[in-house]
Amino acid sequence: MLSVRPKIAELSLTLFGRALHPELFETHKKFEVLRSNYFVKLEITNSGHVFYFENDLTKITEVTASSQHPLPTSRLIDSMPFNGGYQESNKTRGTVNYHSEFQIEKIAPEMFWRLQNELSKSSQQHGIMHSFDSSGRIPIGGISYLHTVAREKSFEVKAFHTFPDDQAIVKTQTRFQIVG
Repeated sequence: MLSVRPKIAELSLTLFGRALHPELFETHKKFEVLRSNYFVKLEITNSGHVFYFENDLTKITEVTASSQHPLPTSRLIDSMPFNGGYQESNKTRGTVNYHSEFQIEKIAPEMFWRLQNELSKSSQQHGIMHSFDSSGRIPIGGISYLHTVAREKSFEVKAFHTFPDDQAIVKTQTRFQIVG
């Protein structure tokens, strides 16, 4: 199966107050975490990722995808295009505080290739990684790496998505914290 990334300029971060159908995405890797008071499912997709967080009272799904990707509008909380610089989102849904920071960084070629190499060797002990096929313009494909930290009342994930054609990296840091 060919797995090539969309253009970086098309990406956005979208937040839903519900689960989304898995058929909406081409998933390459999955990772699940179950704690006594929450469940999290992480997926690496062609466009980036899908994070689903659920506890007794709240469901939240975060998606990084191309703006061309058809997403539902039911229970849409927010949609923010990746405009390059640092952006932040804070929301409280039910008993969960959601916090996300995200940015696109253009990197000098030698630094990009060093970072790409380090990510490809990253330990998958606390997360998952997927290497994408080349788009054809550059002989190496992008990498997605999700690093997780699961605690009793919080879950944090740092995502790194590389885009070799643009010599850029999309970084997100998302935290779900149960309050009360």
